[in-house]
Amino acid sequence: MIDGKRVLIIMPAWNEADGVADVVKEVYATLPGVDILVVDDGSGDETAKVAGAAGATVMKLPYNLGVGGAMRAGYKFAHDRGYDVAIQVDADGQHDPRNVPELIERLEAGADLVMGARFAGTGEYEARGPRRWAMLVLAFWLSRMARTKLTDVTSGFRACGPDLIDAFARWYPVEYLGDTVESTIAVVRAGYKVEQVPVAMRARTTGTPSQSPWKATLYLGRIGMILLLAFSRRSALGPARKRQSAKAAAREKQSS
Repeated sequence: MIDGKRVLIIMPAWNEADGVADVVKEVYATLPGVDILVVDDGSGDETAKVAGAAGATVMKLPYNLGVGGAMRAGYKFAHDRGYDVAIQVDADGQHDPRNVPELIERLEAGADLVMGARFAGTGEYEARGPRRWAMLVLAFWLSRMARTKLTDVTSGFRACGPDLIDAFARWYPVEYLGDTVESTIAVVRAGYKVEQVPVAMRARTTGTPSQSPWKATLYLGRIGMILLLAFSRRSALGPARKRQSAKAAAREKQSS
């Protein structure tokens, strides 16, 4: 536990056998009160075996569902076991677990979703070309919708509390970038409070980032598709204010 809350670190992993053990061990060493769930997303290597040997609970999916599918499985695990906080952390070592307490602090202060933002004045991470333009446009529009400054809406380093754990266990987009962009749009449209915490992104412990003009153009196209889906589909998340009002009324009734 951290500050009396049961915290689950959800770590989607696909073919991360070379580095996942070090990431799991670092999280446990930095945050001794948390539990870790590694969701092996249909890996062809020994990711599940290595993660389990490092002390993580492992959920092995029968085939590759992508990050969105892996995270939905993780949120369902968190919901079914009554966790208060669920935090997505990459299995490649880019996310620094020392930032987790600040994410939790923002949740305790009233946020429903807190994102670790790479472009908020901390660290040296930068995106270039079409990818950066797409991120700037997304950040501008989502900041207007959320009525707060958001600089990195594609960040996979994010924390949520019980309301969104419950919602994401029932619905979470599985399309590429849907797990970050579409889920954030749905959360904002439903009236949840979204905040960000500046974080420094670290170098991957394994693998290499995919960057090329062709992939950057493809990224722009996928962003456009996700935006079209997000705004054309009816949100599966019910209005946050109604749920929160109902909970407040229930608490008031119990205390009277």
